[in-house]
Amino acid sequence: MGSAWADDYPTRPVRIVFPLAAGGGGDVFSRALADELQKAWHQPVIVENRPGGGQNIGARACAEATPDGYTICVMSSEPAVYNEFLYKSIPYNPEKDFQPIANLFFNTLAVVASPELKVKSLGELLALAKSKPGTLSYATFSYPLTYFMEKLKKTEGIDIVKVPYRGGGDVVNALLGGTTQVALLALSNMVPQLQAGRIIPLAVVANSRSPLFPDVPTLKEARGEHYPPTWFGLFTQTGVPRPIVDKIARDVDRIMAEPGFRQRIYIERGVEPALERTDEFTRFIAEERKFAARIVKESGEQPK
Repeated sequence: MGSAWADDYPTRPVRIVFPLAAGGGGDVFSRALADELQKAWHQPVIVENRPGGGQNIGARACAEATPDGYTICVMSSEPAVYNEFLYKSIPYNPEKDFQPIANLFFNTLAVVASPELKVKSLGELLALAKSKPGTLSYATFSYPLTYFMEKLKKTEGIDIVKVPYRGGGDVVNALLGGTTQVALLALSNMVPQLQAGRIIPLAVVANSRSPLFPDVPTLKEARGEHYPPTWFGLFTQTGVPRPIVDKIARDVDRIMAEPGFRQRIYIERGVEPALERTDEFTRFIAEERKFAARIVKESGEQPK
């Protein structure tokens, strides 16, 4: 398929596979992107949620799709780089099966708590956890987030029970419903709830304080340490003609640069735009894979 075909692409509906449950920050971004691509392409762009299996189910659906450009995928760093070190086997090869198109955004994470705990800082949360071992729980849906919390438990000598969920929206519901009391979660999942005081932010995991919550300290301010942000990228299958990959990347770039989209999807949701595209994104992922291998080894996590 040559560049002339790419000029006509797409001529039929396109699907975006997303490997997490509906309602979280990545899902909201995927649907906003789909709406804008639909306007640009004059073809339906449909988001298909394929949660489960540590995001391996959705990643497999992406990998096994026909490499014609009509299935693209929004994936987090977990299936793209972490899962090959976390599982004895996975039903796709993250290095060989996917063509990176664009890094879409970095998440600004926050350590948060339910108001029922009556804690206002990370220090107060840690003190409470030490005084009541095994009685608090934290919600998670991603290994990088779990790694952070488990490392915190080890260094502080606290016992907080891990409760896994299928996506950011599920974690927010668990916090609001009192099922779990603590989480490390992207701001994009919970800005309205934070602003309303229904979830309490204790520290943001970012290089600087969030403009949305300037009174909340960074993790570095609170504990003197930094944690790398999580990210979501756009992929398609290896074998999709490069002219189509480049067209998708250009169209996504135009959407992400549009002031209204940046205000509504990035600024108002506490999401940081990413700049890596195609070849640069491929190199970025290679470095992320080295980092993932190191921290999984350091954590002592045994492949499932």
